[in-house]
Amino acid sequence: MKNRTLASFAHKPVLTGERALLRPFAGDDADVMAEIIKDPEVIRYTFEPSSELTLERLRAWYGSRGEQDDRLDLAVTDRATGEVVGEVVLYDVDQINHNCAFRTLIGPSGRGRGLGTEATRLIVGYGFERLGLHRIQLDVYTDNHRACRVYEKVGFTAEGVRREVQLREGTWRDELVMSILSQEWNALSERTR
Repeated sequence: MKNRTLASFAHKPVLTGERALLRPFAGDDADVMAEIIKDPEVIRYTFEPSSELTLERLRAWYGSRGEQDDRLDLAVTDRATGEVVGEVVLYDVDQINHNCAFRTLIGPSGRGRGLGTEATRLIVGYGFERLGLHRIQLDVYTDNHRACRVYEKVGFTAEGVRREVQLREGTWRDELVMSILSQEWNALSERTR
């Protein structure tokens, strides 16, 4: 296999699907993201903040996403309304082996309408087709059935379970490790054309 050059994550694209549009974050997206991050389902399946996420901190965070060249954070918007419903992120890039991690969160107004599935397809496709990635990995709680279905639809394969990886609400939670390889993505893309 010849050694390919991995494209930079410095470019922040706009990716358009039928329902979802992914775009670079702006500082004023922090207002809606602050509400999304407070959603009980988002907290249950993503994280509990270790410090208070003030609006000022969130504005600084989302306002700086465009300056990051080691990760790609994009706002997931409902194409029909322009409403921000969540985020998708490619991060932890391994430049030598062309791997990275993926994560997403979708707020209440974006769920159950295919926006998360389409957003995941868009960013994964961009990672393989434009950035030159070979492998994209994610971790998901095993009881997050909605997310697991989305990832399987997109082509991610379960690799294993990290048992009792985190204590949440008095219960040990398991994480499922999933990944998709460029050749798997290419095969899926060929079948859907």
